[in-house]
Amino acid sequence: MMVRRGAFAILPCLAALLTVYLAAPFLAGIAHLGMADWHGADWQGLGAASLVSCLSASAATLLIAAGGIPLGYLLARRQGRWMALLGFFVQLPLALPPLSSGILLLFLLGYASPLGALTHGALTDSFAGIVLAETFVAAPFLIIAARSAFAAVDPVLEDVARTLGHPPTSVFLRASLPLAWRGIAAGMLLSWLRAFGEFGATVMVAYHPYSLPVYTYVAFGAAGLPAMVPVLLPTLGTALLVMLAATRLTTPRRDAKATDALEETRLAPAAVPPARPHPRPLALAVERGLPGFTLSLAYRTQARRLAILGASGSGKSLTLRAIAGLDAGPGDRLVLGSTDLSPLPPEARHIAYVPQSYGLFPHLSAWRQLAFARDHDAEAARLWFVHLGLTGLEERKPSQLSLGQQQRVAIARALSRRSGLLLLDEPFSALDAPLRAELRAALRQLQEETEASTILVTHDPEEAFLLADDILVLDRGRLLQAGPVNAVFARPRNAAVARLLGAHITARGRAIAADRMEIGQGVTISVAGPPLTPGQTLGWSIAPEQLRLLDSGGTRGEILRVDPPMAGRQILSVRIGDAVLPLIQAPDPGARPGAACITLAATALQIWEEEAATGRGALGGRIMSQPD
Repeated sequence: MMVRRGAFAILPCLAALLTVYLAAPFLAGIAHLGMADWHGADWQGLGAASLVSCLSASAATLLIAAGGIPLGYLLARRQGRWMALLGFFVQLPLALPPLSSGILLLFLLGYASPLGALTHGALTDSFAGIVLAETFVAAPFLIIAARSAFAAVDPVLEDVARTLGHPPTSVFLRASLPLAWRGIAAGMLLSWLRAFGEFGATVMVAYHPYSLPVYTYVAFGAAGLPAMVPVLLPTLGTALLVMLAATRLTTPRRDAKATDALEETRLAPAAVPPARPHPRPLALAVERGLPGFTLSLAYRTQARRLAILGASGSGKSLTLRAIAGLDAGPGDRLVLGSTDLSPLPPEARHIAYVPQSYGLFPHLSAWRQLAFARDHDAEAARLWFVHLGLTGLEERKPSQLSLGQQQRVAIARALSRRSGLLLLDEPFSALDAPLRAELRAALRQLQEETEASTILVTHDPEEAFLLADDILVLDRGRLLQAGPVNAVFARPRNAAVARLLGAHITARGRAIAADRMEIGQGVTISVAGPPLTPGQTLGWSIAPEQLRLLDSGGTRGEILRVDPPMAGRQILSVRIGDAVLPLIQAPDPGARPGAACITLAATALQIWEEEAATGRGALGGRIMSQPD
């Protein structure tokens, strides 16, 4: 601890040492104000040189911005060896001595070069030569700043902008550029300052007309140090003004902090009667091969609410992005109703996409988020804004909204477009339990009020059960099972599907009749749902809440362990046949290990055939094709 404190104590000393050194020349200059030759200064020549430097630096900065901003964007968004080489190459002028840069420019622009001969020497010893020299040495500052600024922009925001109807150019101009502008502005100011103070390359390429650095060099050679104080005044004044502007532009404003109020998430009464939903056929197919991962699924349904369930890395979000057209592949297919959306780009599909992070643009207010979509309906936006309980939040930025409010704004933006399909990527993953439950109920209500079909990606089986009519179960890119929610939950294809559906404790049994199963030690239980085939070896599971202790009757079993009550409930470990299962009940002081009568809800059982072939469709499913 003492070493750490000592190491930390030296940091202010080092910082102070450098600060004193940087300030010392300015203090020394102030001390020489009395020695300055104010009357002998060439104010006209000084003014002309200052004007040349200001104008040339501004022209060079505009030229750099015209190409440097797009180049920075490409370097931030494109990957690969050639882009890395390009990024290295555009930074080379930083490593060159300015005089060396000037010599290289003379090879390109001088009288003996093809360009020099073509322009009759107009690119040297001219204002154009000054601009070109400053552009060469100052460009890396803006390119590096733009690349860093664009890299800090979440690519998901660009994806959302495309699904809101904006083609790539519009996405760049209306989303990427405004979000990165603060960093780009800082880079432009740095480039301007570098160009304004450039001497080495300028003196080699364009000695005339005098720029301010060249004029300073000439004045020093002619009059010596006493003449330098008047010459420094425009340099210092211009630099001070530019730095003040840079500080103002690059200092972020502080927004008011968000308040997380649960009551603000409740729906307001509908301003108009909700539209009556009607089902539209949906057919989708996604094929994707990546290093170490293959995604293959196809499904057709009449259901309006579809859930894609799977663990992390199963391909859920990739499937959703493929449906949105953001990661489309040649084998993908999407048909909604009678419309084939497969060949269309994201901006033409009219699909509403709500990513896991909600995809709100940090620079836009809540109301402008809704108006950002090119095909938004202003009246529908107003109605959904009110209906989702967002009144009074119109001018708040995302940083001033709670997570629940951010989700509501994202959903309002999606619904205000009257899209035919709403895609939701893990919409509740960032929320705490009370808010998650509240918003699940709200989303379920919205599903009944909007005509759009919904596809929900989730890893939570409870969400899938509540918010979907059909469910697709994915695991490592493979479609394990698909079909109506009730059928899939009642008859998982195998233990892997059952676990993804929330069955953490599984057991084995054997079918002895169409509606009865033997689970060991001569114990049999009733089974609901599709008939069983006698002799089948089965796996089964049941939620702990679906087991009950009885005073008499039921199924004979045994209480193995009784845990102390906690949070208003008590967990028991019970044996039924060969299965050892948890049982959750209200606290019971009389609960003791020993024989017990236990009842199992037949309709709550999850049952699967242990040796089921993986190529068969699920009970009640409508799988078009399925990978092996």
